[in-house]
Amino acid sequence: MRYNIELTDTFGGQANYAWVKRATINHPPTKSIMALRRAAKKAMDLQGVRGTWFEYGDTMEFRPMGAHVVLFVTAED
Repeated sequence: MRYNIELTDTFGGQANYAWVKRATINHPPTKSIMALRRAAKKAMDLQGVRGTWFEYGDTMEFRPMGAHVVLFVTAED
């Protein structure tokens, strides 16, 4: 399954899209959600960065601690 990854800045806690870094990754459905999260963070050079994950249906959101950015992981149809 393919996933679109977006890393963008925030303003007032909301995604701002003044700049955005995008990537697409392939992730087998047999692998775990944690493996998908690690792959998404690796695609954006965020390995080892702590933060909070949120899930909204087929979209996941990662908010790193102490940074004004947000990472979105969305499944392609």
